Amino acid sequence: MAAVAQCVRGALRPRYPLLSFSLRASPRLLCVATQQKNTGQNLEEDQSQSQNEQKVEPSSAEKMLTEEKAKLEEQLKEVTDKYKRALADAENVRQRSQKLVEEAKLYGIQSFCKDLLEVADILEKATESVPKEEIKDENPHLKSLYEGLVMTEVQIQKVFKKHGLLRLNPVGAKFDPYEHEALFHAPMEGKEPGTIALVSKIGYKLHGRTLRPALVGVVKDA
Repeated sequence: MAAVAQCVRGALRPRYPLLSFSLRASPRLLCVATQQKNTGQNLEEDQSQSQNEQKVEPSSAEKMLTEEKAKLEEQLKEVTDKYKRALADAENVRQRSQKLVEEAKLYGIQSFCKDLLEVADILEKATESVPKEEIKDENPHLKSLYEGLVMTEVQIQKVFKKHGLLRLNPVGAKFDPYEHEALFHAPMEGKEPGTIALVSKIGYKLHGRTLRPALVGVVKDA
């Protein structure tokens, strides 16, 4: 310690003679100053360590918040995906239900129409069975009956058409298994194979859907 004091006095003597004198007069002052300096450094170190600890604590809390945020975002994404799927399923159900309702409106009279087709067939056979040469003014009763049958047949076809029920009389058309039912196949001169040569029974379609296929004879290769 004496050597340190001597070195300090030697360094300060040229510039600070009074300080040198005071150090020479009271060596204890140097020790007190050194202790105070050390104490100040210790305080600074403690404050720095405390600040570092404070910095570490928010960093840990921030990490926890980040993890919690990621979990919440994942849950939100999952819930949003389920919500969108539920909306899509509900929309599909709504569209299917609407389609079923529309089809019920269109084809709800299907069974009734099938029953009426038998009536139309009978009227058609009745008009075809009347000999045309017998329809004369000399035979007014038969003529009136025939005209009444024809008018009834025309009116019932108008009612059918009004409700979307149309006749299928495909003579000369290409055979279509969705609209026609082949009763036989036979070669015929002058007819293209695969076409319909004869219609045994008229078919009907209801709003584009085949209600009753036409019974036909189809031309085949000789």
